[in-house]
Amino acid sequence: MTYFNRFSLIGLFLIAIGQTAVAGSVADGIMVEDPYVRAVPPGQPNSASFMVLHNKGDKGSALMSASTPAADVVELHTHTMEEGMMRMRKVEKIDLPAGEVVKLQPGGLHVMLIGLKQKLVPDEKLSLTLTFADGSSLQVDAPVRKLQMKMKQGDHQGHMH
Repeated sequence: MTYFNRFSLIGLFLIAIGQTAVAGSVADGIMVEDPYVRAVPPGQPNSASFMVLHNKGDKGSALMSASTPAADVVELHTHTMEEGMMRMRKVEKIDLPAGEVVKLQPGGLHVMLIGLKQKLVPDEKLSLTLTFADGSSLQVDAPVRKLQMKMKQGDHQGHMH
């Protein structure tokens, strides 16, 4: 290989690296809104995190995993109706179509925290790392919220239990 060809190849390689860096990562195009972790009673070993993910990029991607030092295992989950019962199931990824919003919410897609290593105290924050299909990641500080089931006023008027 001649001296000129070697430098040409090095130049092309540096240009390719530069283009990759300019293109950015999936994490750069994801906006996270309203992240939170559900507070659970003492002794409850599992919880879940919810949020809204906006893929502001022009390419679709996927959330592949999440992690936190506060749990032994973190999995992506959804709920499905099977034989008349709602069941929670692990999913391999959560698709994030370009330009769209994906809601992680109770009764649907969520991040499951299994084997909690600490108490989840309302108003404290829990650090989560979201990892996307290209390997990029995004750090999220999600506040712990105490969620209460609220009944609509008058839901059971006149009903005998």
